[in-house]
Amino acid sequence: MTADASPTSRALMVLELLQGSPGITADRLAERLGVTGRAARRYVAVLREAGIPVESVRGPYGGYRLGRGLRLPPLVFTSTEALGLVMAVLDGHHQAGATTDPVGSALGKIMRALPAAVAAQAEAVRRITAAAPDRAAVRPDPTTTAALVQACADRRRVRLGYRSEAGTEWVTDVDPWAVVVRHGRWYLVCRSCRADAVRAYRVDRVRSVEGVDAVFDVPEDLDAVALLEENLAEGWEFTADVLIQAPTAEVVQRLPRSLGRVQPVDDDTCRLVGTTSNPWWYVEQLAAIPVPFRILGDARSATLQRPSGSD
Repeated sequence: MTADASPTSRALMVLELLQGSPGITADRLAERLGVTGRAARRYVAVLREAGIPVESVRGPYGGYRLGRGLRLPPLVFTSTEALGLVMAVLDGHHQAGATTDPVGSALGKIMRALPAAVAAQAEAVRRITAAAPDRAAVRPDPTTTAALVQACADRRRVRLGYRSEAGTEWVTDVDPWAVVVRHGRWYLVCRSCRADAVRAYRVDRVRSVEGVDAVFDVPEDLDAVALLEENLAEGWEFTADVLIQAPTAEVVQRLPRSLGRVQPVDDDTCRLVGTTSNPWWYVEQLAAIPVPFRILGDARSATLQRPSGSD
């Protein structure tokens, strides 16, 4: 910042530094502004007088940060609108999760302005978003997504109205664990109360969300991405049973978990069991692994073998 910058410019610079570096100290503010520590604290006081919630923490690890729920004119977002913007960025930008990327940095500022409970779930969604969006995917309704994210944060049971791809509609009670984005599609990973089993529902197919007066505990070792991908490998019309001539640990690293479960046969061989609605796509995924394999059953009742030593 230039030495002849106006007090207003310096105050706005302080606001930007607080947004980008939560916990920044007065000395660091002074260094960035080119002023004394006393002057930096005066600019913080100016922001507070303008109604901007600037919190301070004393001690060796203290500093300044913006309070939650910040609303800055002329841009005013509701939680649903802010989450909708987060969703749009995640759908369209591969580096939205990187804080060093300009879009990722801007997204981080929006996240810090969200209420704490919603921000925590939105940040979780951001971290586990796949980096290869599917342009054919349908973006879910932001209001529905916000309701599910809030239910996950509150650990409160919900009643879903749902419509399947085939057009069948039903209502079910679930314990919502996490909202996960994989390759441009948004899913709710949850426990079905009726079936007492893990389920993954497409958020764009959720027709209604209604709170239920019941709370739940999330499994301590929850891996929402792994649960989702395992769930996506089950329940399709064509089964696949594949014998792979490679150790289990090697195959697990190379194959998407959405293809099914990999089970050891012996030290040098494993077995992949899963289901699919598209046998040709399934075989293409298998062909990507550089080891011999043999399809024992289905995918679609065809027996396909890659000979040993082939590319």
